[in-house]
Amino acid sequence: MKTYRNLSILIALTSVLILSGLAMGRAEEKKKTDENKVQLMFVQTADDLKADGNTLRLVNVGQQTLYFSDRPVRIAGHLTMPAYLDEWKAGEGPDNFGSDPPNATLSVYESGRHENTLAVVKISHPVIDGKDLVYSYKLIEGTMPKAGGATALFVDWIGVGGGVGPGFHGVGAGARGVGLAR
Repeated sequence: MKTYRNLSILIALTSVLILSGLAMGRAEEKKKTDENKVQLMFVQTADDLKADGNTLRLVNVGQQTLYFSDRPVRIAGHLTMPAYLDEWKAGEGPDNFGSDPPNATLSVYESGRHENTLAVVKISHPVIDGKDLVYSYKLIEGTMPKAGGATALFVDWIGVGGGVGPGFHGVGAGARGVGLAR
């Protein structure tokens, strides 16, 4: 009877150790995966800006959208406008701009001012209109200029599942990614 009890305790302890080891291994795997996630940010430039209370128009927007990431994996490159707009499609999974619209910082040089005007906005529903790119927006911080000169839009990151570059669904004719050394 005592041998049976000791054997039962030994089996229980062995099971606990095995399960603990599996859980620790999975936690370590998840940590490594989280460390290797790439978060891409985008930059769009335009000759001019026009804005009202609901939309911002990047006038004569560059037809290439730049993207880059920071550590642990540095990536940089550019996308054609159609490839960038693909990032907004809800069909690509939960990590895309369509299902989780990004925040962006708008930097505009206004005539007669020495410093650029900055506004933080949440952007959505991009539409090409001739040579312009029009977004719906919601102002988060700052003052939205009605118009301006040279404009840059710095778009917050998108994570794995969306995004472009080596290892992402966006790689192809529209994307030119370059992996950079750490």
